[in-house]
Amino acid sequence: MDGSSQASFGAVNFGAVDLGDVRRTQRLVSLVDNMCRHPGGTLPEKLSIPADLRAFYRLMDCSAVTHQVLMDAHTANTRRKMAEQSRAQPGTVFLLLHDATELDYTSKLSMAAELGQIGQGTHRGYICHNSLVVRADTKAVVGLSSQILHHRADVPKGETDKQRRERENRESRLWVQGAARSGPAPTGALCVDISDSLSDTFEYMAFEESQQRLFVLRSRENRSLVEPCRGQWYVQDAARKLPSRAAYEMHVQGSPQRKERDATVQVAFAQVKIKAPLLRSGEYTQKLLALWVIRVWEKKTPPGEEPLEWMLLTNVPVLKIADALQRVRWYERRPIVEEYHKGMKTGCGIERMQFTRLPRLEPAIAIVSAMTTTLLQLRDAARQADADTRPATEVVDAEYVTVLVGHYHKRLPSRPTVLQFYMHVARLGGHQNRKCDGFPGWLTLWRGWMKLEAMVDGHRAAHRGMKKCGRT
Repeated sequence: MDGSSQASFGAVNFGAVDLGDVRRTQRLVSLVDNMCRHPGGTLPEKLSIPADLRAFYRLMDCSAVTHQVLMDAHTANTRRKMAEQSRAQPGTVFLLLHDATELDYTSKLSMAAELGQIGQGTHRGYICHNSLVVRADTKAVVGLSSQILHHRADVPKGETDKQRRERENRESRLWVQGAARSGPAPTGALCVDISDSLSDTFEYMAFEESQQRLFVLRSRENRSLVEPCRGQWYVQDAARKLPSRAAYEMHVQGSPQRKERDATVQVAFAQVKIKAPLLRSGEYTQKLLALWVIRVWEKKTPPGEEPLEWMLLTNVPVLKIADALQRVRWYERRPIVEEYHKGMKTGCGIERMQFTRLPRLEPAIAIVSAMTTTLLQLRDAARQADADTRPATEVVDAEYVTVLVGHYHKRLPSRPTVLQFYMHVARLGGHQNRKCDGFPGWLTLWRGWMKLEAMVDGHRAAHRGMKKCGRT
């Protein structure tokens, strides 16, 4: 989706990977680039030429092609991009959004015994734990810094606390492992781990402190304090006693339980010292954690809506109101990783791949997961500050611009800006481009992009036909 003057997605992410044969690497790059042109649907839809599809299956069957090898290549490229951006703009803040989603392969009966249980235990698949890097300032997606394919354990009956704590495949370890695999912040940049309430384990927070990593997470446990705060001995009780320090306008993401809306919330904060749990449920020392708690809540909630309240814990100092508001804004970026998971499933059809063996499926998961980041970059390009002045041809292949301009004729100028180009791509995806509609989401842009891809394919076929007839 980048301009033709830039290296392709396949070359940038996988061009340097060692697969034992340079021709194998070249084939991988070519196939990935073909898949990026048609990221939606099944593998036969992504690779419509039978020879390409057969080549992809053969490549996935090669012992040198593994999930770790391919994901390591993509995450290394993510770190290169982070380093480049931090050199160009010292002080850049990168948010590492950690979250997990279930990949359901229940229908693949030949792999059922090797896959872990998901859902309520009736389905089989992976807990896919992703760490997605985004810019704190622009919300632009950089790439994945880690991906873990976890097989949920069939826990033996009568497992003791000690056995559970020491079990290597304990699911609560994923938060520590995802952060550890993401690596340190590049020179001149700040990296902050962002995660939801499932990450609220003392083990994870103690790890972040011991490794001098920074984090913001949503509190789930009403943890004991070493000393009272506002006369309270538990962190959430104390936070609810804090006076509001600022009002803040927040956009509330829609969910099955909540309508999308704008809300005015109150913000309060304080430093707290959290006591280590008496019953150890993970691996950590019994040292206290000196953290900050930030409470975000609505005083007035619209009728029929559930009151909004966040309890955030962070080890990034919160000394003034501006600090608290910045930490809240950082946590507001967390839903981007949920959009990414929708992209994996709805956009790129990661659960629709037809493989019969795990060693073939897993490297394909790595490729599609890396490729999914390009869907969110459609949205990012249109939201940049210079999107309404920068020529679209600087970020998109000129052929795509020509075809879209031809489709809309007089509605779109012959040399559209990035913003004009993507708003009209969104129109192809069903967006009405009215002021009340707001900015199109990635899914609308993706649908429009798929239609534009088909139009470009038709344009190329017509051009080839004209050449054969000697008309050009």
